[in-house]
Amino acid sequence: MPQDVKINENNSTQRSEQPLLEVRDLEVSFGDGPVLHGVNFTLKRGERVAIVGQSGSGKSTTVGAILGLLPGNGRVSAGSMTLDGQDLGAASEQQLRQIRGHRIGLVPQDPMSNLNPVMKVGAQIADALAANGHHGRDNIRQRAVALMTEAGIPDAARRYNQFPHEFSGGMRQRVLIAISLAGEPDLLIADEPTSALDVTVQRQILDHLQTLVDARGTSLLFITHDLGLAADRTDRIIVMADGRIVEVGTPEEILFRPQQDYTRQLVAAAPSLLATVSGTETVALEAVEPVAGTDTILEVRGLVKEFSLRSQGGTFRAVDNVSFSVARGTTTAVVGESGSGKTTVARIILGLEQATSGEALIDGKSITSSTGQVRRALRRKVQPVFQDPYGSLDPTYSIERLIDEPLRVFKVGDAASRRARVALLLDQVALPRNVAQRRPNELSGGQRQRVAIARALALEPEMLICDEAVSALDVLVQDQILDLLAELQDGLGLSYLFITHDLAVVRQIAHQVVVMKSGMVVEDGSVEKVFMAPEADYTKELLGAIPGAAFAR
Repeated sequence: MPQDVKINENNSTQRSEQPLLEVRDLEVSFGDGPVLHGVNFTLKRGERVAIVGQSGSGKSTTVGAILGLLPGNGRVSAGSMTLDGQDLGAASEQQLRQIRGHRIGLVPQDPMSNLNPVMKVGAQIADALAANGHHGRDNIRQRAVALMTEAGIPDAARRYNQFPHEFSGGMRQRVLIAISLAGEPDLLIADEPTSALDVTVQRQILDHLQTLVDARGTSLLFITHDLGLAADRTDRIIVMADGRIVEVGTPEEILFRPQQDYTRQLVAAAPSLLATVSGTETVALEAVEPVAGTDTILEVRGLVKEFSLRSQGGTFRAVDNVSFSVARGTTTAVVGESGSGKTTVARIILGLEQATSGEALIDGKSITSSTGQVRRALRRKVQPVFQDPYGSLDPTYSIERLIDEPLRVFKVGDAASRRARVALLLDQVALPRNVAQRRPNELSGGQRQRVAIARALALEPEMLICDEAVSALDVLVQDQILDLLAELQDGLGLSYLFITHDLAVVRQIAHQVVVMKSGMVVEDGSVEKVFMAPEADYTKELLGAIPGAAFAR
């Protein structure tokens, strides 16, 4: 793997003027060991450049060095960074505070953790404006409302006084964009700005961000692990691995003519690119038609779920007459944007929500109307794997205790047999047995999700409900988890209900697809039918929002 790759400054897509940002031989160390090694790249005015790579590749550390915001004992141990000729490495903290926000804007990843939950969104934008030299209460409010409008927030004057929890995920991300633009920066750094958003909302946010960047002539440094997004949205792509730049090129060069094995792995692992750059069409799994009787493991009939609106009165119908079935040993994906009702359906099947009407049957027995021991037995047959491996595992428990907890809850076996079962489960999810006494924070995100899968398998269920089980993972780790799920399905005969908003992942792993919008099923069919001949306009919209589609051959 090359130790140092320099960008070709003669590339015809680049502008002729001097770089706005220049990073040369950058080395960042934590303690005694460097984690960035000889990083070199430039960014010209008005140019859009992506840095891609898996977690730990050095993307965010590079951004932290540029902003002077390295965590803990991190420090720049060698090299230089200049912004429009100004040496960022030599700048004082006071100078960096003037640069951050005013010269360099940041759109961070998670709007819920980057917005103050007890502070109105307008006040948070106003703070950013005041920090960037704006004066006068009325003037600041007027400018904040204008920024909110510019960032695509409708009825901004009214929403100025709302709190973050009153906004959707996409609207919260727009608030962060408004804050980042408050200082009218020359450079905008977008650090995984849409990784937690649905593909349709993601496209809306990035379309709007691109419009703003183009209108202002702002340079964009886009940090992502998604090569499809990078290809769609930037002029050049920088690929990082293990703290080094391993390859640089245009989207066409990176996707179609990658030079490094690591880049090829990223391209191969990106679900959104599977059918566009491999030279062949993705082969859809053979559709397995659910049949009556024991061959159908799950049947959902006319499911309705209404929630009371205490503040407004009345009810909200989150699930509206939903029906579908899952054939034993197959994967059915339920797709749709946030608020479509897919997670509520999953919670009803798991027995975590009570249906208003309709029923869900497992092996022909209704979990929605059953009680007592019958309900308890049915719940053993269906187990969940949740989205966030950081939040779904108790950080104070050992891995062994996390995995054997379902066995203890259902009073299965004694201590010795449970210990043996944990060892077998670790083998099944390809984790070393010596992790049993470790804590979740000692494992990577992919390892934590393997622990979550092992925990779900502890009771030998017949079906797993995977609720966005890979959406929080890097593409390489995501690919590993999807391969693991496929192996477990083949080896154990498992059935999956796979809840997701990502149709690219669906095409890779599912047999049947149920498309939901506003609580209703708008399309239901085999993977081949839904992808090759979609009937609903909403399905076509979801398919059109898959990143990387512009590079289809």
